[in-house]
Amino acid sequence: MTAVGSAFPDVHPRAGLPRRVTVYEVGPRDGLQAEATTVPVEIKAEYCRRLIGAGISTLEITSFVSPRWVPQLADAEVLLDRLRTEGVLDTDGLRSVVLTPNARGLARAIAAGAREIAVFVSATETFARRNLNSTVAEALADASRVIAGARAAGIAVRGYISMCFGDPWEGRVSPREVVAIARQLLEMGCAGISLGDTIGVATPGHVLALLDELGRAGIAADRLAVHFHDTYGQALANVLSALEYGITEFDSSAGGLGRCPYAEGATGNLATEDLVWMLHGLGIDTGIDLEELVRTSMWMSTHVGHPPVSPVVAALTSGA
Repeated sequence: MTAVGSAFPDVHPRAGLPRRVTVYEVGPRDGLQAEATTVPVEIKAEYCRRLIGAGISTLEITSFVSPRWVPQLADAEVLLDRLRTEGVLDTDGLRSVVLTPNARGLARAIAAGAREIAVFVSATETFARRNLNSTVAEALADASRVIAGARAAGIAVRGYISMCFGDPWEGRVSPREVVAIARQLLEMGCAGISLGDTIGVATPGHVLALLDELGRAGIAADRLAVHFHDTYGQALANVLSALEYGITEFDSSAGGLGRCPYAEGATGNLATEDLVWMLHGLGIDTGIDLEELVRTSMWMSTHVGHPPVSPVVAALTSGA
């Protein structure tokens, strides 16, 4: 790998920030779900192995969604079985997660040996109808059944809330609506909540305003994660605001792979390499080998048919 500068940025710690954070890698699920090129299951399995080899310790592997809606993830059972049989899921310290949008998906996930699941709801009615074919209230009721079933099976649950900062059809989203949904998900039994900026419209002040509102409602920072998209180039600035608030879990996708297929205007996820470069420069431990992660993203780019969108990947591979 020929790099401009170094794969190890100068470290300048900043007082008051967390010393270690969790990078919640969504590349195999959220990253691949909207790709036009069908990725074979053996490539997906190798992708997961390489991400774990690069130091990713929290990995969202796939979704047990209807193949009619997301054909790319129709091989969820096969992928999970392969990873389990090969012992990949037993890697020391690995937290593996699968998305389960409904009770049928949960049943499939349990049968496949899932260790942790995620459920998702929308903060807005229009996105709920377009993405979940339901109202927000109906989606919460479905989530309640899934969470109860998972907990009965001894499986931890993570909650996602989409459209926390803005909606392409409804515009502004009230922080109070997000708080109300977050409280319900936590009361249902979610261990934590990821706040999604699905169309990438958040700014640092907006992030702090929502986190402050959640804090006033009694929802602590250690129950929250953030999931930023970089549509307006604000994702890393938003991460810094969240760090200053005390958030220690950040969703990202290796190489910036993926977008929301149901949201107009949504571009790629925050690239894990860009996130890690900034965090390491702040002296924050992630446990991730950045150079190995870049190699993984470059390898996957040959299978999806386009280069990574991450500036850090571009810089570290220039001249290669």
